[in-house]
Amino acid sequence: MNFWEKITGSDMTKEFKAFESRAKKLPADYQAAWKEILSNLFQYSDFTGRNLMPILDGVLGLLEETAADGQSVREVLGDDIKGFCAALAGEEGAKSFRDKWREQLNNSIAKKLGK
Repeated sequence: MNFWEKITGSDMTKEFKAFESRAKKLPADYQAAWKEILSNLFQYSDFTGRNLMPILDGVLGLLEETAADGQSVREVLGDDIKGFCAALAGEEGAKSFRDKWREQLNNSIAKKLGK
C-alpha cells in the first residue's frame, strides 16, 4: 500500500468490493448474517477501519466454509450475533472509540494528578 492509497482509502474500497462480491455468492440467510456482522463490528473500528479488514476476511471465510458444508448460519454463529462480534473483536484486540477515549481521559487525569 502506497501513501496515496493510505490517504484516500482506495485500498480498502477494493477490499470491500471483493468482500461484497464474495458475500453475494452466499445463501440468503448467510448474506443477512454478513450484513448484521458488518453493522455490529464497525463500532470496534479505528478511524479508518483498517483494523477490521483481517477480522472481516476471517469471518467471511468462516461463512463461506460453513455454507459449503451445508450448516445453518445459526449453528455457526448462534443466536447472538452482536455477542459474537464483541467476542471476536475483543479477541483481536480491537477497541471501540469509547475504549480509546476512556483510556485518553484516564491518562490525562493521571497526568494532571501527577501519577
